[in-house]
Amino acid sequence: MEEKKIEWFRVADLNELADKRVKTVVAGVQTLALTNVNDKYTAMDNHCPHQGGPLGEGSIETDDKGECWLRCPWHGWDFDPQTGRPPGGHEDSGQTLYPVDVREDGIYVGLEEEDNEQTTVTDVMAETMTNWGITSVFGMVGHSNLGLADALRLQEEKGRLNFYGIRHEGAASFACSGYAKLTGKPAACLSIAGPGATNLMTGLWDAKVDRAPLLALTGQVDAQVLGPGAFQEIDLASAFAPVAKFSQTVLHTSKHAELMTLACKNAIVERDVAHLIFPDDVQTLPADDSAQAGAPTGRISDSLITPSAESLKQCLALIKKSKRTIIIVGYGARDSMPAIISLAETLKCPVLTTFKAKGQISDHHANAAGVLGRSGTPVASWFMNECDLIIALGASFSNHTGITPKRPIIQVDFERMALGKFHPIEVPVWGEIGITTELLQKNLADTEHTEDQTIEIKQRWDIWRTEKQRRLLDDKGNGINSSLVFKALNSTVPNDAVIAADVGNNTYSFGRYFECENQRILMSGYLGSIGFSLPAAMGAWAATQDQAEYKGRKVISISGDGGFGQYMGELTTAVKYDMDITHILLNNSQLGKISKEQMAGEWPVWKTDLHNPDFSEYAKLCGAKGYRVTDPDQLEAVFAEAIAHPGPALVEIITDAELI
Repeated sequence: MEEKKIEWFRVADLNELADKRVKTVVAGVQTLALTNVNDKYTAMDNHCPHQGGPLGEGSIETDDKGECWLRCPWHGWDFDPQTGRPPGGHEDSGQTLYPVDVREDGIYVGLEEEDNEQTTVTDVMAETMTNWGITSVFGMVGHSNLGLADALRLQEEKGRLNFYGIRHEGAASFACSGYAKLTGKPAACLSIAGPGATNLMTGLWDAKVDRAPLLALTGQVDAQVLGPGAFQEIDLASAFAPVAKFSQTVLHTSKHAELMTLACKNAIVERDVAHLIFPDDVQTLPADDSAQAGAPTGRISDSLITPSAESLKQCLALIKKSKRTIIIVGYGARDSMPAIISLAETLKCPVLTTFKAKGQISDHHANAAGVLGRSGTPVASWFMNECDLIIALGASFSNHTGITPKRPIIQVDFERMALGKFHPIEVPVWGEIGITTELLQKNLADTEHTEDQTIEIKQRWDIWRTEKQRRLLDDKGNGINSSLVFKALNSTVPNDAVIAADVGNNTYSFGRYFECENQRILMSGYLGSIGFSLPAAMGAWAATQDQAEYKGRKVISISGDGGFGQYMGELTTAVKYDMDITHILLNNSQLGKISKEQMAGEWPVWKTDLHNPDFSEYAKLCGAKGYRVTDPDQLEAVFAEAIAHPGPALVEIITDAELI
């Protein structure tokens, strides 16, 4: 049998390791314990055979016979540092030794050259995941996901995915949610067992309730100790059951490529959370020689649904009787806007949007009437009050939006459960929104019966813009008012930017004052989770790296000081990966929305004040650009400079909590 060649690795400097000391060294990818006893160096396997304790972190102790022993730091198992054998000399339980060579330039350890690396089951699963188009992964590498992490590493080295190491797992799941809300495609988040997995929950729920596809990958304790209650063991299958549409444990006997295929398919088709649990000992199992990675070919169809002829007939009958139709578009209509705008132009009617759909039609389009609801404008609410028919497209009928049930409603959605979800409507239509609106328009050659509402749309915008202009003058001496902030943003944010908005007074002000052109808006819709914006912006930035249609688009994040404080550590993540994100931080030193709600409920304002650092200086300490604005005349210039910066930047604005 041919002897394997020895490859030598320099692991330490001369005189780096004192007599009777041990340290951990790395040769290639192998971790070793390097010892020095009486100027004789020895290298052995770093993992104690008991429970894998790191021998390089142990100590060398001398017994009463003058013999030296390397002691494991975890449970005190001893090994002869010269031979690797335990007391008593049991050869079958000793540590593997590796040749050491002391040279003029340092200490070298020799390892036999490895054969081609064995493909593991997680290698097959990671390749399957990338075949399904999941190419961005956010997460934290840890002790119970190392085998899976290494499979992801190999995919990254092949140029098939980008991995972003975050500071908190909650940011990973929010980043995935932001990625999916922008692209309609899933990203993946990675965590360890126990606390790492539970930290994912808020972002997973955000994705679930807003129907954003997402893949969660969690480590787990060894299958052989699963059940009695090992360190960091929780019942992940039960914990994730409410949030995940699909959740399965990867077992030794699983069809591994098929399991990943089902997870990816569930995330994409159901527009929901899919979850896989990876016990630690399963992750490094050798894959069968015949194992092949899965792919979406032949596994997924298109989602084009044509409405029934009867549904179309009922819709047309209502529309042809209506004089003042309005169209309300929700986030579910985002991919069908050209057809919707064309229908609105035919009917000469306004297009209102839900807050989640803000920006899907330019606020300067002749048919645009702005956002409806609590975060909206008087323009949209006026037209709803004056209409005689509502066509609701891809809208979820949130109570924050407030679509009135007192008018006849045609509702079109590609999800049957969404139709008439909260109350009966006149015509529920199951169909793909773009196809449905095109068919309606095709059959609406005669629209002379409808009033031309576009003149009124302009009039109502003029009234609202005049009011916004008056509000620019408001000043109580306690900070900059929000209307000034968003007027300056309107002048400086690129027309095609992606904007992640947080939760709080800053969000209400954004909804009222910022007028969209072609920007894409991301927000925590149904969950309404504070802290969403910065990690979601990280997810959006990742999409600019691996999705061609978003390349080159600027990413903006907007929050209050309360929201930024939730995940402010992730600014270091943005710096690490040189993410081109500009964060706009409205600092009023309180949870302003909650203060407002306490006052509205006739409670005293209590425990909503915040102790803040100088966030602009914090940004600089993190390695980002940092700006602080107290003078409204500086806003446009500072915004322009921050947005032009090709990396992470933070603009802190001292604002008045009352002037929102």
